[in-house]
Amino acid sequence: MISEDEKDVLCAASSYTKKFYLNPMFDGLPSGVKQELQIMCVMHTEDVGGTITLYFEEDGTLSVETDVEEDDLLYDEIGSALKVKQIQREKRDLFESLEQYYRVFFLGEDA
Repeated sequence: MISEDEKDVLCAASSYTKKFYLNPMFDGLPSGVKQELQIMCVMHTEDVGGTITLYFEEDGTLSVETDVEEDDLLYDEIGSALKVKQIQREKRDLFESLEQYYRVFFLGEDA
């Protein structure tokens, strides 16, 4: 599970609540990027169920975590893992740009 002390959540979506969350500290992102994140996360939860969270590690690496409620028999664990790999492959440029953004604006590193 994500520890709030060590990682900054970028966004999350849940098939249980049918909601998308974008951390307000990332409101400065371009609207197109925010829309792309929302579509990506919501589509993941619609396809396989559960929840998906994108967060930054302490070193600025963008990671993806999925979770499922214990009694969710419809959750597709294998499909979720495959879909996360697909997202990471297809959205590599977006993820790298977000990591650079985080490192510059939140960790204070040089561009």
